[in-house]
Amino acid sequence: QVQLVESGGGSVQAEGSLRLSCAASGSRYNSGYMSWFRQAPGQELKWVATAISIGSGITYYSDSVKGRFTIPRDSTKNTLYLQMNSLKPADTAMYYCATGLRDGGAISRNSDYSYWGQGTQVTVPS
Repeated sequence: QVQLVESGGGSVQAEGSLRLSCAASGSRYNSGYMSWFRQAPGQELKWVATAISIGSGITYYSDSVKGRFTIPRDSTKNTLYLQMNSLKPADTAMYYCATGLRDGGAISRNSDYSYWGQGTQVTVPS
């Protein structure tokens, strides 16, 4: 099994920055797609970003975060990061990392992932 633990969330002013971490452990945790999702109160779970694998440098982003969020390459091989810049109140949500994308699954479809972290809260006050 794969264990995922998110951290780095908190409250930050608009236009500020946060860096989220997703620590992965277990067999083959650094293989395959890893993604970030978020869920605001009363909203559905939405896809944020995907890396082909930890440290791959091949990444994809939703339109809502493109140009503001990045998944940086890092020498820490067991951790997926999300660098969040120019934060807005609309970014307020619980952020989750996920992996274990099924064969032929869509990277933006949450139901196609097998492993999930517990989430970390990001709050951007208005």
